Amino acid sequence: MENMMSIEEANRLSIMRQVDNKILNMRKASESLGVSLRQAKRIRKRYLLQGELGLISRHRGKISPNRIKPKLKEAVVKILQREEYSGFGPTFAKEKLRQRHGYYLSEETLRKWMIEIGLWKAKTLREHKVYQRRVRRSRFGELLQGDGSRHAWFEDRGEECAIVIFVDDATSKLTAGKFVPSETTEAYQEILEQHLNKYGRPLALYVDKHSIFRVSRETFGAREAETHFARVLRELDIELICAHSPQAKGRVERANGVLQDRLIKEMRLRGICTIEEANKFFPEFIEDYNRKFGKESRTSEDAHRPLRKEEDLERLFARRTTRKLSKSLSFQYEGVCYQVNPVNPNRLRASHVNILERPGKPILVGRGGPGEPEYILGGIPFREAKNIKK
Repeated sequence: MENMMSIEEANRLSIMRQVDNKILNMRKASESLGVSLRQAKRIRKRYLLQGELGLISRHRGKISPNRIKPKLKEAVVKILQREEYSGFGPTFAKEKLRQRHGYYLSEETLRKWMIEIGLWKAKTLREHKVYQRRVRRSRFGELLQGDGSRHAWFEDRGEECAIVIFVDDATSKLTAGKFVPSETTEAYQEILEQHLNKYGRPLALYVDKHSIFRVSRETFGAREAETHFARVLRELDIELICAHSPQAKGRVERANGVLQDRLIKEMRLRGICTIEEANKFFPEFIEDYNRKFGKESRTSEDAHRPLRKEEDLERLFARRTTRKLSKSLSFQYEGVCYQVNPVNPNRLRASHVNILERPGKPILVGRGGPGEPEYILGGIPFREAKNIKK
């Protein structure tokens, strides 16, 4: 009989025998059983009437009234085996079954079913290297974490591309992001412009040591060099911080992991297979992501600063090059000869001009000397250069 008992039931039998032998009274027995005195007396009464059988649970062998119906399980399993749900985890599958099919099941139930049919593998616990936790910044906009992730975002429906995102450190919310062919300076400038126009200037940006952000080799004896993107951040008064390891900017790394799981499957369900379609859908996904995974900052104060009146993003983001004008007020730039058309031409002969260039836009020319950080316009209008020879 004892072989049929659970450990708890065998423990009850041992305590009841101690009561038989007057080693324990009922009050001490109730304390040993972890039940009230009244419940201990009920257990004692069943033991005296039925013997050892009275201590065995009467629910054993009965079908649970809360058991899920086999037909429901069969219907859900058929849905999970569809190609469109390939690779879904239990948590994400639970959400989509509720949204698209109206089945309300727990993720643990789905995990068990998916393991049974081979759609999910039980994960074994493994030891992870412990890193010192960094406390979140207290204000929204105090620190942004930026990163790019190249991945097969469209699976086999389209070409591999990259996504560039910004994540706020205080709230874990995505503030800007875009699908791009590759991780470039222009891609980071585009999402920085998105963030600036929507929220304002953050205090700092936390990124890796990509060549977009820092110069790995510096000329001996020269002052510290900076990249074009670093110069843009400096002029916007945004501190640039380069992490020494991926774990240091863990929030954006974890966000990339969530995107590689959920965003890929969301685009699969919608049949998205191009960068243009993905960028149209991404703002909708960001809203849903922030609603599910965003957190409240410790303080309600917003650390973003508004753009200053003198900050023209077209000028700030443009690549700058210096050229010297000839007597005919012309200059060469990337194999093309240009001629400027100022109000007072005599004042510009043999002077230097700064050239501003952004991809896909005509170049702009402003007056200034070599090494000058700003575009000195004076009385000369800032206008598009006139192309006189190709």
